[in-house]
Amino acid sequence: MTVRETPMYIDGQPVQSQSQEWRDVVNPATQEVVARVPFCTAEEVEQAVASAKEAFKTWRKVPLGKRMRIMLKLQALIRDNTDELAALISEEHGKTLPDAAGEVGRGLEVVEHACSITSLQLGELAENAANEVDVYSLNQPLGVGAGITAFNFPIMLPCFMFPLAIATGNTFVLKPSEQDPTSTMRLVELAHEAGVPAGVLNVVHGGPDVANQIADHADIKALSFIGSSHVGSLLYDRAAAAGKRMQAMMGAKNHCVVMPDANRSQAINNLLGSAFGAAGQRCMANSVVVLVGEAREWLEDIAEGARNMKVGPGTQTDADLGPLVSPQAKERVERLIATGEQEGAKLLVDGRGCEVEGYPNGNFVGLFLFSAVTTEMTIYREEIFGPVLCVVGVETLDEAIAFVNANPNGNGTSIFTNSGWVARRFESDIDVGQVGINVPIPVPVAYFSFTGSRGSKLGDLGPNGKQAISFWTQTKTVTARWFEPKNVSSGINSTISLG
Repeated sequence: MTVRETPMYIDGQPVQSQSQEWRDVVNPATQEVVARVPFCTAEEVEQAVASAKEAFKTWRKVPLGKRMRIMLKLQALIRDNTDELAALISEEHGKTLPDAAGEVGRGLEVVEHACSITSLQLGELAENAANEVDVYSLNQPLGVGAGITAFNFPIMLPCFMFPLAIATGNTFVLKPSEQDPTSTMRLVELAHEAGVPAGVLNVVHGGPDVANQIADHADIKALSFIGSSHVGSLLYDRAAAAGKRMQAMMGAKNHCVVMPDANRSQAINNLLGSAFGAAGQRCMANSVVVLVGEAREWLEDIAEGARNMKVGPGTQTDADLGPLVSPQAKERVERLIATGEQEGAKLLVDGRGCEVEGYPNGNFVGLFLFSAVTTEMTIYREEIFGPVLCVVGVETLDEAIAFVNANPNGNGTSIFTNSGWVARRFESDIDVGQVGINVPIPVPVAYFSFTGSRGSKLGDLGPNGKQAISFWTQTKTVTARWFEPKNVSSGINSTISLG
């Protein structure tokens, strides 16, 4: 098999890096090296930023209608190439092909939203705000934007960033995850095929040094980050010190509250899919289930459902979840499982020793389900990012709300109930930025903003929706008066009044 050499993308062209540091990209189901990715040099990052800075001079003046038509073409190309993109995701990430296709679909939603840029970027006007004075606002692009994405959604996360950024007139430098970059690079190729001009969308690769250079760079005006809390917090501080705008979507510990009046089979099937889909490698996975009252009696049904889920390679049609992305991820999950047992949690489903026929070298981990979990335990406090579900029991809805609100993270939470009153009470009193009601993964559609909160987010504005338009633009307010040619001044006005 030919190993792909992952290029950079600078000034509208794929460019081979001259870096001496390259990393293997590995199929997590087989450990086969499928690609190599460079850790770009500082000079190459400078080239990408310079290309974006130069392109901004003309791109910012391209009419909204033309930018819209590029987005329309891009969404058509993504739709036509969904199967190819899904296969690349599955090969390098490990998620199942249906899950990968679903990811492409969620990314496509953002591009479709960007197709409405002709109405999204409108300003406001007040005619005759004062005597023959009009006041109006313009939503103008910032300049060069940048994005740094995590491995778990190599298509969706870039789509959370560059389509709206460039649709609003900015240019862009993207650093995708070095663990699964090929699908992202194919997306960038499609963007250029759709008509994105040279220099408007650039790609560099690397690790902490490249990320820090992006955060520090004076010519980059805004940075979007999706990844771990540790890295996001460090980059947020660096970006702030460099005077740039930043949004950081970070770690999570999401909870699914199950009320005893919920539809039993629907609730169990949904919470299992949320917890274990993509082998738990989702920042929006519901990794903690809070069973309320008599719903605590459903524990064995949940465990039985977990035991019946199937682990396999992403290409296996009946697999529910694939391998973890790397051997290091597998080792970390198994270490945390051992910690859970040592700290007193009860292991009802033990996925250790998972073997998948024909794939002896894969990063496969079976499903784990713990009960009797407390907030002091490591498996509750840490984001495991693996197929691990913690179960907690409480007596009342009030206790469930208090339990969720006590967690420092606020990415997402869900409740399963058939009571409108309970659902409304939950959505009102829960202190979490994204809430699902009988929906296990409450990622909103792209024309609403991604609104994680508290410890899961830094920055006031999130990706997608109206907040993304605000993030990628700056408001300029104009106060204008046009004098009649024969108008004669009535004298000097030394007050603050517009007159």
